[in-house]
Amino acid sequence: MTIAIVDGYSTGAALAHRLHSLGVDCLHIQSQQHVNAFLQHSFDPSHYTRDLGYTDDQDALTRRLEQDRVTRVIAGTESGVTLAETLALRLNLPTNTPDRRAARRDKNLMAQAVAAAGLATPLATVASTPDDAARWFGESLLDEVVVKPLTSAGTDNVRFCRTENEVRAATAAILGARTVFGEPNQAALVQERLVGDEYYINTVSHDGHHRVAEMWRYTKQIGPAGGPIYDYEEPVAADSPQARNLRDFTFAVLDALGIQATPAHTEVMLTQRGPVLIETGARLGGATSPHIVERYCGVSQTGLTASALIAPDTLLSFDDRHTTWTSAVRNVEFVNHHPGSADPHAPSRIAELPSVVAVFTAVDPGAPLPPTADLLSSPGYAYLAASTLDEVERDYAQLRAWERAGLHTSRQNPARLRAA
Repeated sequence: MTIAIVDGYSTGAALAHRLHSLGVDCLHIQSQQHVNAFLQHSFDPSHYTRDLGYTDDQDALTRRLEQDRVTRVIAGTESGVTLAETLALRLNLPTNTPDRRAARRDKNLMAQAVAAAGLATPLATVASTPDDAARWFGESLLDEVVVKPLTSAGTDNVRFCRTENEVRAATAAILGARTVFGEPNQAALVQERLVGDEYYINTVSHDGHHRVAEMWRYTKQIGPAGGPIYDYEEPVAADSPQARNLRDFTFAVLDALGIQATPAHTEVMLTQRGPVLIETGARLGGATSPHIVERYCGVSQTGLTASALIAPDTLLSFDDRHTTWTSAVRNVEFVNHHPGSADPHAPSRIAELPSVVAVFTAVDPGAPLPPTADLLSSPGYAYLAASTLDEVERDYAQLRAWERAGLHTSRQNPARLRAA
């Protein structure tokens, strides 16, 4: 068995590690010539038999994969979704339906496909100019909207806006930038801001059958630029009413988007009118550590994906309605408040907190570290776990206090950190 991973970054690197540990040969393919430094930081070439790099010659790439007798092609992160599905179709290997391929990347087409299936989506428009965006907002009579790129990820250039001028400025910023994957933004999505509790549901699918591996509830902050900053996430009990509701809704979304043979990461807002889709990615959820999740839950999306790739029928025997968590767990994103150089001592100080069970850094020691504005500018994340939520909350509060005092760049702010 040989599995090709397109863009094995973020959790895709964890999947390559898991497959490698199970004795599976993996090939790596790069979908774009230039890779974002944040994504490249997570890449580990040691888990691959061969790294084929980047090429725009899909015919030659298809022939190479045929010669290597590749049995599956899968995306490691969002940027690899389209190429992975294209190559799988060329090789006649299991993948998602080709007719809705564009809807699995373009958030507007995604909402249209889901709405056509009778499922709830936010009121939205696509704007190719700042004035068009501002005009639609004024006519929509909405109190607040979210302005975001159509095909990016990680809260890249996402802004909450309450006025036409704010919408105009947010749209102009998107149109003047590239996505985190290096793609030019040709338009912006202006979308109703939903009110409720936000969740993400990580699934794995085979032959149109879906299973939930993990379900988490998001908590986010509003950053200084008016966009969301990830705060923390906590698991949702599989037997809770919310989980049952979200499970049924998510499976219907996956069907509407033609996701039949891959992992998926679906974000849903549970509102007063019921679940409403935010977006879905036909790939693994990011910023997660599978071995930590498995320690407290017994299963992770990465582990379930690896099992399904090796022995697809094992997915059908997995009962996703009775998974349990043995501890209070919280996955906390780091938030840097002070510009400077990344302090090499910050991770070890965080690890001293009693409930911290793992620390993951996303920046090299001494590297320039700006204030956190989105997921890509976060210094990393940590898992907290304890027998009670009070213990987790205590250490979470201490971590945030240290961060406000300059934890991540404390060599520039020693007095503030000592006082925290």
